[in-house]
Amino acid sequence: MASEAARGIPHYYLYGDQGADVELDFLHIEPIRDRSGPNDWRIRPHAHPDHMQALLVKEGGGTIRLEERILPISVPGILVVPAGIVHQIDFDPGTDGFVVTAALGCLKAAAASDPRLMGAAERPAVYPLEGTGVSIPAVFDTFEWLHREFIWSAPGRRTAIMAQYMRLLVVMLRLSVTHDDPGIAAPDRDYDLLVRYRALLETHFRSERSLAFYAGDLAVTQARLNTACKARAGKTASDLLYERIVIEAKRYLVYTESSVAQVAHLTGFDDPAYFNRFFTQRVGVSPGAFRKQALHREA
Repeated sequence: MASEAARGIPHYYLYGDQGADVELDFLHIEPIRDRSGPNDWRIRPHAHPDHMQALLVKEGGGTIRLEERILPISVPGILVVPAGIVHQIDFDPGTDGFVVTAALGCLKAAAASDPRLMGAAERPAVYPLEGTGVSIPAVFDTFEWLHREFIWSAPGRRTAIMAQYMRLLVVMLRLSVTHDDPGIAAPDRDYDLLVRYRALLETHFRSERSLAFYAGDLAVTQARLNTACKARAGKTASDLLYERIVIEAKRYLVYTESSVAQVAHLTGFDDPAYFNRFFTQRVGVSPGAFRKQALHREA
C-alpha cells in the first residue's frame, strides 16, 4: 500500500461513512460487530486522515493489514491504528469487542499531560494482553465504561468519556513499552510529511496563514506539501490549515463565553467581520448561529 496506491484508498471518519469530518472533534465508540457484521466481517482498505483508532478484540480474531504488513489479531488484544495509516481488517465471524475512533483534537487534549501518550497513539501496533502485566479485566472495564458513557446522556458525560479515554491511552503506553518492535508499519514520505505538517500547524495556525511559511519550515516546496496532504489526507494543505482554525473557533464558541469578536482575535483574525465571513463560508452558518445551535443540542 505505497503512496501511489494510497491516493486511491477511501478516507473515512467511520468505515463506510461518506460524511464530512470537520464537525467531528470528539470520539465515537461502537461494538466491532455493529459495523463488521453487516460487511461480512471484512473492513476493506481505507484510512482515517483526521482520527486514530484503538480496538479491543475480546473474542474471535482474524488478521489486520497495516500498510505493508499483515498480522494476526491477538485475542484478547488491542489494535492501534494511527491517523492516516491505511489498514484492512478481516475478522473471524462472530468477533466481538469495541472500536474507539478519536479525533486528533480529542487525542491531543487527552494526551496533553504526558507526551508519551501521544507517542503510543502514533505507533501502529497489535498488542496481545496475555502475559503483559496489564490487568485484562481493567482493560475490558475501560472500554465498557467508555461505551456506557458514550450512549448515555448523564451529567458530566464528556468529562467521564475523556477520563476513560485517558485511561485507554495509558493502557496503550504500557503495552508499547513491553514490546521491542519499534513499529509495525513503514509509512512513506507522504505520511511522514503530513504528520510533521500537522505538528507545525498546532504551533502556528493562529498566526501563520501562508503555505510558504509551512513549506519553508518543512524544507519542501508548496507543491510537494500539497501532494503529501492530498495523498494521505485527501485534502490540500490549505484545507487542513483552515479546518484547524475552524475547529479551534468552534471550541471557543461552544466551551467559553467569549464574544464572537474575542473568538476572532483568539484564532488570529484582526477583523471580526472577516472572521465571520471565513467561518460562515466553511461551516454554513455564522459563528453566532453555530453557538446557538450547539447550546440547543446540549440543553
